[in-house]
Amino acid sequence: MALSTVGEIQKFLVNTAKDASPYWLAGYSLLALFVFSQLFYVFIYLVAQTPRGVLQEELTYKHIEDNGSVSYAKPLPYWKSIFDQRKKTAREKGDSSASSVGIEEAEVFMSLVVPAYNEENRLGIMLREAVEFLQKAYPTAKQNGTANGSLKQRNKVGRGQSDGRMKNTSHPTGWEILIISDGSKDKTVSTALEFARSLGKESAGLIRVTSLVENRGKGGAVTHGLRHVRGKYAVFADADGASRFEDLGKLLRELQQVEDKNGRGVAVGSRAHLVGSEEVVKRSFLRNLLMHSFHTLLWILTPPATAAIRDTQCGFKLFSRPALPYIVPYMHSESWIFDVEMLMLAEAAAIPVAEVPIGWHEVQGSKLNVLWDSLGMAWGLFVLRAAWAMGVYKRT
Repeated sequence: MALSTVGEIQKFLVNTAKDASPYWLAGYSLLALFVFSQLFYVFIYLVAQTPRGVLQEELTYKHIEDNGSVSYAKPLPYWKSIFDQRKKTAREKGDSSASSVGIEEAEVFMSLVVPAYNEENRLGIMLREAVEFLQKAYPTAKQNGTANGSLKQRNKVGRGQSDGRMKNTSHPTGWEILIISDGSKDKTVSTALEFARSLGKESAGLIRVTSLVENRGKGGAVTHGLRHVRGKYAVFADADGASRFEDLGKLLRELQQVEDKNGRGVAVGSRAHLVGSEEVVKRSFLRNLLMHSFHTLLWILTPPATAAIRDTQCGFKLFSRPALPYIVPYMHSESWIFDVEMLMLAEAAAIPVAEVPIGWHEVQGSKLNVLWDSLGMAWGLFVLRAAWAMGVYKRT
């Protein structure tokens, strides 16, 4: 039958629908749903972020030698290669549980990762505060007359620590700072090295500087740094110094309280208690509106434990070393939303997370565009959640 007019076509479709059985209609609906899901999967696959590969020169660092000169590029340590080998061996033996697959032993007690993009003006202030605390709280073994990072004694730190400082018990000692220059175009690298030189022979070599050839984003820089830490604990902190660094002691104390039997735990600094403070209230109406809207979106889109975190975006998070292999290798997001992915991965691996109130203040010079970056974070969160839910991202 030839259908020559639009009216006849519409009439034909209506009659066909009336004559069709409920089973055919259900079949059509399922088919349409299947086609839509496949198209949506392809869409998410195309827009989901895929981190670029790591360049060979990005696997090196420089530091200040004992004579005050800048070292040649030295290879960064990489704990994942040893972890992967241990995991392979455990699987061959039929046991790949967290208790049987351990990360290599730490060489220092605390690692600090600092992502920095064009931070020549603010970096020095933050580093001074950080080093002052690290030297007091986690002194190097060299100060006790032994080699820094000695591996001779490895007993677990007691959970009874009262102030989050390193006690005089058996464990790796000392600290290190990894500054990840994220494709900086200014003097960030030279500023970091000059600051290290100013510390003198004893501490200068504890600061390592790595340069990414191209800007990856804050998430990419943090992830890169966490791949190469040597610490029993690893914290990342923003280069602007907005977080009160001495609150690292609080994070460590709370993390040690929630660590599981395998030593895995995460502590996240939180500014949620400051929401009603004068500093936050004075922000623009738009900024506060976007903040509350983003929190609502987080509550809707993220799994329950992650959704329960009141401040996912604070740039001050501490990880125990055994937790790193369950989070860092599976990171995809390199933008502002990377914090949420870290917390989602921790939740998926059943790693305990503690949220800890910290001191914080506004710092001039932020690179965050309130409107556009907020919209970008919302879009990134949607894509991130969809990519994990639909299997575009996998823990393999």
